[in-house]
Amino acid sequence: MSLKSFAAKLFAKYISHQIQSWSSSPEETQLKVFQKLIDEGKKTKFGQDHQFDTIKSFKDFFEKVPLRDYESLKPYVDRVVDGEEDVLWPGKPLYFAKTSGTTSGSKYIPLTKASLPNHTNAARNAILSYIAETGHSSFVDGKMIFLQGSPELKEKHGIYFGRLSGIVAHFVPNYLQKNRLPSWETNALEDWDKKIKNIVEETYNQDMTIISGIPSWVQTYFEKLHQKTGKSISEMFPNLQLFIYGGVNYEPYRSKFENLIGGSVDSIELYPASEGFFAFQDSQKEEGMLLQLNSGMFYEFIKTDEFFDEDPKIHTIGEVELGVNYVMVVSTNAGLWRYNVGDTVMFTSTKPYRLKVSGRIKHFTSAFGEHVIAQEVEQSIIKASEEFDVQINEFTVAPQINPTKGLPYHEWFVEFEKHPEDLKAFAQRIDDLLQEQNSYYKDLKKGNMLKSLVITEVPKNGFQNYMKSVGKLGGQNKVPRLSNDRKIADELEKQI
Repeated sequence: MSLKSFAAKLFAKYISHQIQSWSSSPEETQLKVFQKLIDEGKKTKFGQDHQFDTIKSFKDFFEKVPLRDYESLKPYVDRVVDGEEDVLWPGKPLYFAKTSGTTSGSKYIPLTKASLPNHTNAARNAILSYIAETGHSSFVDGKMIFLQGSPELKEKHGIYFGRLSGIVAHFVPNYLQKNRLPSWETNALEDWDKKIKNIVEETYNQDMTIISGIPSWVQTYFEKLHQKTGKSISEMFPNLQLFIYGGVNYEPYRSKFENLIGGSVDSIELYPASEGFFAFQDSQKEEGMLLQLNSGMFYEFIKTDEFFDEDPKIHTIGEVELGVNYVMVVSTNAGLWRYNVGDTVMFTSTKPYRLKVSGRIKHFTSAFGEHVIAQEVEQSIIKASEEFDVQINEFTVAPQINPTKGLPYHEWFVEFEKHPEDLKAFAQRIDDLLQEQNSYYKDLKKGNMLKSLVITEVPKNGFQNYMKSVGKLGGQNKVPRLSNDRKIADELEKQI
């Protein structure tokens, strides 16, 4: 065992003890975070506008501060971007993470001195939790790759702007820098096609032990490696031990991944976002990711089916239930206040609090009142794919409201790696599984308001070509699983 591997085990034990301490007292932990946030918020323009000096309880906070999305917070953000201090958080942020908004174009999410450790430590703690649980630590001596955005930053009014993954790249510990791939120059490339090509050249003959990134883009990387060498990933990287991912559900990709790898490797799921690093998988044995209750973020949860009510009930951490879809709202030490992240989550455990991401509150299909969410379509296609021995590369779902003939339907755009022998039977099985999960969809089918879903095959690399056409190829971008309109569908049809 190397010195680095031995040290990693000791550090993992220490971090695991810290995590156990705060996760075993969730309500007390969240109360301390809340009080600290309010104390700091009193020093800001936002706090003055919302009478933070009179807030003594959660109830006061909920009454004085309305729920917000990015558009609602944007007037305050714009003031910070223009260089004004003490607006959302004391002083000025160190960085703005630039991200693509679904409705508002580019979004600028502040990262402060107080919030940065949340982003930089959470992924580290996920790996350390894995070491503490499994005892495996030899991978720290190998090479590690993180498929991410460019680390190049721009500066304005003393604040640096860039992609979140690029910002975090500046905080990789020195002891990991010599193990990290690809090179800084390759990471800085904006052309994703060229970037992947360079990454392949820099890594195909290295001792890779950790590979991290959004599954769809790691899949592309694996395919390019196979094209260059003719080997499986396990043949190229016999010491590969961990795949670390976030952003989308891994399960639809798992079969294809294991085929490319030539077997299976352990995986760790992360829940990072520009707004905060909310959770990470802390156990290989338990379902879900550990919610970060001690990282400067106060959480509220609203049941998804009540979210659009005039006065929805707010649930704090001690009031959530297992198996219920919630919209997650956060207040953070980056200066986000009662901010709707846009994600829907479902708790898998309350001792400790673990959850999984079930979808996006804005990414759903309900053109006919069916309220279908990402979790339902993903589980349906995963199970059907297992039963029919099918592999898929990517998919998305859109409503077809005005068909040329017959009833309306859901149109599933699917890029297959391995086709079903009977496409019609495969589509019907997905439809049946969706009806089992969603009673609204089932009722619409029974009432002859909808016909069974239709699968439209997307050619190889069709989704990549679509993402490239809209300027979202690579990095942390991913295809929405669901739409409530035909915008994505219309673009994909151009690939067919």
